[in-house]
This record gives sequence, C-alpha cells and structure tokens, in this order.
Amino acid sequence: MSEELLKEMAQSIIDGDSDLSAELAQKAIAANMHPLDAITKGFVVGVTYIGDQFGKGEAFLPELVMAGEAMKTAVAVLEPELLKLGQAREMLGKVVLATVEGDIHEIGKTLVGTMLSASGFEVIDLGVDQPAEKIIGKALEVNANIIGMSALLTTTMVRQREVIEELDKEGLRPKIKVMVGGAPITKDWVEKIKADGYSEDAIGAVKVAKELVGKANA
Repeated sequence: MSEELLKEMAQSIIDGDSDLSAELAQKAIAANMHPLDAITKGFVVGVTYIGDQFGKGEAFLPELVMAGEAMKTAVAVLEPELLKLGQAREMLGKVVLATVEGDIHEIGKTLVGTMLSASGFEVIDLGVDQPAEKIIGKALEVNANIIGMSALLTTTMVRQREVIEELDKEGLRPKIKVMVGGAPITKDWVEKIKADGYSEDAIGAVKVAKELVGKANA
C-alpha cells in the first residue's frame, strides 16, 4: 500500500482541500487500494489530527469545517466502491440531527453531522427550526439510536427539554439516546434535562456518540 498516497490523503484533509481529497480518492481506486484502508488509514488520520489541533486551540473553526467538507467529498467518491465490495463500513448506529424549533443556527450541527458520518454513523440531518414531534417522528421512522439536538439561543434551549420529556412520555428511552449541544449548553443544563450526552465540539460529539451506542473503541 502506498504510504505516500496515504500521507497525501491525510494532508488533503488537514489542508481542507476538497478537490485534492476527491482526486486522491480516485487515485486510490485506480491503484486498487481497499476503500476502507483509504478512509481509515488515509483520510481519517487527517480528520483526527485537525480535531486534536482544534482541541488544543491550534486550529480554528473554519479549518475544521473545511477538513470536514474535504472528508465528506472523499468519502462520497469511495462509498460506491465500498458498496460494490459489499463491505459498507460497519455502521456504528443511526443519528437523527436537528437544530430545535425557533433556532436557525446550522454550522455546529452540520459539522457534527460530517464528523459522525466520517466516523461510521449513518446521519439523518433534518436541518434547522425542527419541532419536537418531527424530530421524534423521524427517529422512530428510521429506527435511530441517537437524537442529536443543537440550540444556540438561551430562548430555544428549552426545546431540547421538550423533546426529552416527549420521549419519556412515549416510553422511548433509553432505547433512543439524546445528545445535546450548542453555545449556551452547560453540564448543569444537561443534568437538569436528563440528556444522555453532551459535547462542546464536533470531535467530542463523535466520542460521546460512540459511548452511547457502546462502541467506544470503534
């Protein structure tokens, strides 16, 4: 396996270069590299690195967003090859993501979705301004393991609680776990509304999601 190519793959993610990541994914296919190797030993290495840098405050949100986009582009090129091999990545679980009703902030949630997809979750992103019944309805429809909700306004945080109360009422927990996030969200709030997990950033969200589905080592 070409070590050089794998290094270039990781670097294309670190540089947030979607054109290059797509090109390198094509190159990997042409070289008969196993698409799983390309993802896990090449591109994911870059995602992990930029995530660590972000955690240390040495990389910033725009870089993280661009790395996520480059990863998404590369995975889109490789996914058909995986399907051909009948070896779609082991799906760790299904996550329904949404920004709660009354809130239209998108970027944090989109980032979490990209990172979860890149890490082996199937993500159904409902978008912004989503009422509780729609979020829960979709989770039931797709048989989701996790609901992830984002809120960026103190006035819309309460919507996270509404979804959890509704799930309790319908006896859907702990079958469906709930992750919450967003700028105003604190550990106290998470405990108060009895959410299952919380993260300040997209990298942390992947870790939490893995723990919630019992695949912490995946």
